[in-house]
Amino acid sequence: QVQLVESGGGLVQAGGSLRLSCAASGRTFSSYAMGWFRQTPGKEREFVAALTRTVSIKYYADSVKGRFTISRDNAKNTMYLQMSSLKPEDTAVYYCAANPRSVPMAVGLVDYWGQGTQVTVSS
Repeated sequence: QVQLVESGGGLVQAGGSLRLSCAASGRTFSSYAMGWFRQTPGKEREFVAALTRTVSIKYYADSVKGRFTISRDNAKNTMYLQMSSLKPEDTAVYYCAANPRSVPMAVGLVDYWGQGTQVTVSS
């Protein structure tokens, strides 16, 4: 089992940047494929980005491609989401996700969730 804790959310103006972190504890972090999802009130949780255990392959939602970068540091048991050129429509609660077998690119492929961190982008 792994425990996930997100941090780094906040309020930023449109066009600005934020870096989210997801700190993992428990079983070996490098055993998990990791991902980020986001959710706004009244909408389903949606995929944002994901990466494999060894960072060999990264996946992005079309809405964030070219603006967001996912990465991980297995030595620090931490995953990151660097968000740039932020837009008001990026406003959401962002969740960290993990799966020991499959890359978490859909809600149904997530075994473990963090508690979420709020990102608000003002226009």
